[in-house]
Amino acid sequence: MKKLFVLFIALVMLLTAAAVQAESKITVSGTGEIRVSADTAVVSLGVNARDKDVLKAQQKVNESIAAIRTALTEQGVNEENINTEFINIYVTYDYQNDQETVEAYNASSTLAIKVTEMEKVGALIDAAFASGANTLNGISFSASDTGDAKAEALQEAVADAKKKADILAEASGLTITGIEKISEDGVYSFENNIGNVYAKMAVADAGTGSGTVVQAAKLIISASVSITYSAE
Repeated sequence: MKKLFVLFIALVMLLTAAAVQAESKITVSGTGEIRVSADTAVVSLGVNARDKDVLKAQQKVNESIAAIRTALTEQGVNEENINTEFINIYVTYDYQNDQETVEAYNASSTLAIKVTEMEKVGALIDAAFASGANTLNGISFSASDTGDAKAEALQEAVADAKKKADILAEASGLTITGIEKISEDGVYSFENNIGNVYAKMAVADAGTGSGTVVQAAKLIISASVSITYSAE
């Protein structure tokens, strides 16, 4: 009886070890990145004006914005791609002898200009400033079609996860036998922060023809996945 009990325990231990080995899992994450060229830019620029009369300050801004719109449409920008982004009027005060008096009113208006001809971005900024713009708030870049790049980034993410799983399995003396679970953690598009934008307002010297230079680097399409592999 004692021998049978010992054999039974040994059998249970063997079966348990086999079950544990059969149920081994390896969970890893993978990432993939694809770079694509930007084909759309949105330029944010506008006008600031200051006057003791709030209506005059606002009028200065309105006149300059109208001139900027005209200049841009003459350069081939569609009216629907020139939109008001921000309008603001605020007052500054002068404090003397414990007295608060209005020093001036500051009015501003900002336009968001969508440009699909990338080689024209710098020239359009120059045209806007020649027509009265005095603020350049920034330029954002995007790509109109990123479907193929997103699919390729996901494929790279899966390949990256598989490579990691193979390394872990080999180091553990296991063999990958299949996939238990796979999930997409996200696909994102963002601008490359390193050297992505170079925008310089250059005062043209006589005969040099220098102006605004805008250069957009590649956009990054990033994908990540989580995969659980079965192994034995």
